[in-house]
Amino acid sequence: MANESGVNFISVKGPALMSKFLGESEKGIRDIFKKAKQASPTILFFDEIDAVVPIRGLGGGDSTRTTERVISQFLIELDGIEELKGVVVLGATNRLDMIDPAVLRAGRFDVILDLPLPDKQAREEILNIHTRAKPLARDVSLNKLAEETEGLSGADLEAVARQAASLAIREFLGKAGDKAQEHVEKLKIRMAHFTEALKSNRQ
Repeated sequence: MANESGVNFISVKGPALMSKFLGESEKGIRDIFKKAKQASPTILFFDEIDAVVPIRGLGGGDSTRTTERVISQFLIELDGIEELKGVVVLGATNRLDMIDPAVLRAGRFDVILDLPLPDKQAREEILNIHTRAKPLARDVSLNKLAEETEGLSGADLEAVARQAASLAIREFLGKAGDKAQEHVEKLKIRMAHFTEALKSNRQ
């Protein structure tokens, strides 16, 4: 989005903002929004936003008070007296049920997109992307792999492709030894490597 629209992009990992020291988390949020305003037009992206704005009252004790202060600061920055001009705020989470309802109120995060796990066609396309520059053996069928990877996310598929490549490299080096560089063109990722990687991913 930032590339296509030609604006600045600031990415924030939710858990990294949280601090055990009094006032540090709120200061972190103020500083992030200040930076976004100064660099506007900006897309401000919070990854794992559920860590920043969890449902109030769940933790109990000091953690509840800290959570309430952090959420209050986040809401002030989002739609306080000072208008947030030139800044689009995005958040990502796999635990929408853990986000405080006040944050999801109309006028704050207006659009909620649910991204389900990829279907077979999408899985095949994802595998194709992550194997495009890899030396695949002739027995590799991405279509078959897509069938066998139901329930996996895009990140899972990337991990499978990466691990299959690592297995192939390890096997090749074990066989080629000191002459590995001379015969590097013989390095191929076989279907068996993907099968083994898939088993490891599901354990």
